[in-house]
Amino acid sequence: MAALGPSSCLLYRELCHREQGIHPFNGGGCSLVSVGGGGLYSWQPGGSRKRMWGGEVKMRGFWQNVSRPTSIEMEAINGMEDLDRILALSKELSQAIVIDWMAAWCRKCIYLKPKLEKLAAEYHPRVKFYFVDVNKVPQALVKRGNISKMPTIQLWKDGEWKAEVIGGHKAWLVMDEVREMIQKHL
Repeated sequence: MAALGPSSCLLYRELCHREQGIHPFNGGGCSLVSVGGGGLYSWQPGGSRKRMWGGEVKMRGFWQNVSRPTSIEMEAINGMEDLDRILALSKELSQAIVIDWMAAWCRKCIYLKPKLEKLAAEYHPRVKFYFVDVNKVPQALVKRGNISKMPTIQLWKDGEWKAEVIGGHKAWLVMDEVREMIQKHL
């Protein structure tokens, strides 16, 4: 008899739901699922075994949302012309944009960038994500963004600044604040 890992609970639920039209857990948790002896078994608390499926069991893996990327690389804004072009395009498409103002020497900035790229995949295509390395652009661009601390994550919509999160605290708090900011202005 082969014991299956925790993800097998999902496969087991899917199997029961599709093949028999039942959902055996009814709000309960999955303890342990095993295959063998002519069926699929659920091990109940207390050590008893309950046969949930008789006959041949074919297990197969599946992935949900395979076509959707898990992260989207943010585009760089390298100058005032880039920012003007991006703001004009977002206004034309009625699309919000998020700009991560960061620096290559800033540890928190470096740590947040991949997390923001994952967030970009969540909100794609409604929100487009960009970044600006403040040490590689003209200071006029940094002044236009009114940036004094890094990382600063701003939301722009209809060509105008709407809100910002200044991320000097824990990354998960920053990401929660960015999500709230996006939800508020979408």
